[in-house]
Amino acid sequence: MSSLHVVAFTRDGAVLARRIANKLGGRAWASAKYSGDGIAALTVNLAEWARALFLPGNELVFISACGIAVRAIAPFVRDKQSDPAVVCLDDQGRHVISLLSGHLGGANDLARRIAAVTGGEAVITTATDVHGKTAVDEWAKKNNCAIENITAVKHISSAALDGEKIGVAVSEMTMPAPWPVTLWLRPRVLVLGVGCKRGTTFAALGGALDDFLAGAGVSPLSLWAIASIDLKKDEQGLIQLSRSLSVPFFTYSAAELAAVSGQFSASERVKNVTGVDNVCERAAALCSGGALLRSKTRYPGITFALARKSSCQ
Repeated sequence: MSSLHVVAFTRDGAVLARRIANKLGGRAWASAKYSGDGIAALTVNLAEWARALFLPGNELVFISACGIAVRAIAPFVRDKQSDPAVVCLDDQGRHVISLLSGHLGGANDLARRIAAVTGGEAVITTATDVHGKTAVDEWAKKNNCAIENITAVKHISSAALDGEKIGVAVSEMTMPAPWPVTLWLRPRVLVLGVGCKRGTTFAALGGALDDFLAGAGVSPLSLWAIASIDLKKDEQGLIQLSRSLSVPFFTYSAAELAAVSGQFSASERVKNVTGVDNVCERAAALCSGGALLRSKTRYPGITFALARKSSCQ
């Protein structure tokens, strides 16, 4: 979930920062002179403030001249997939400018939301928005899809603006590209169920997972979560795996897993150890609320299963 931070440098700006933060659910900052009463004091220089908060998923709002905002964030700008949303506006809230990461970071939408609070105008300069065209990267974000080949976005957007046909494939399945230039969007709809021996390493899990997903014919970018039994909630290999994939790690009790309806591979040995006859399949089914795509597959000390989320999950 994104974290909104609004920083200001004038008296009117500080009042506006607090108003925006209160309305949109964030934190207001200002120089010490204007802090207090719900406004945090800016106790470090602006570059350090920007460095600490310039994180993927965050939303940074500067109530200042554009130049101040640009100089503050310039050393930390990387790419459109990881840069946070950055918006800049005057201290009267008249012009709310989407400055950085308009689509994937959500700055365009943030500028519109702030303008609705201030009664000002959202200033959006991305070409697709100006021409009323769908921005594929923004569509991907809103529909919870990962972009596999980000370099194709520029080509696809340019073709759309020129009225040409474009090729966008939305699928978790790996397959040959259907068009000469294909933008691959991977919907995050898959849940990986995991069972493993205590102390299984991240390297072992990662190597097995590559083989498992290749065998299932799906992209790792379509993984939405990892699921297992609560006996594994502190398993470092699984925690590292979830972090490396940027997906949450859910665990369930043996009773919760045993209550899942359906036909699953049963093992008395697993039941004696965990209290339930199957971990990976049941965890995948429970977490996804959907059907198994690939049943239990064994690797040394590891079992995997794969399920697809139900449409209502």
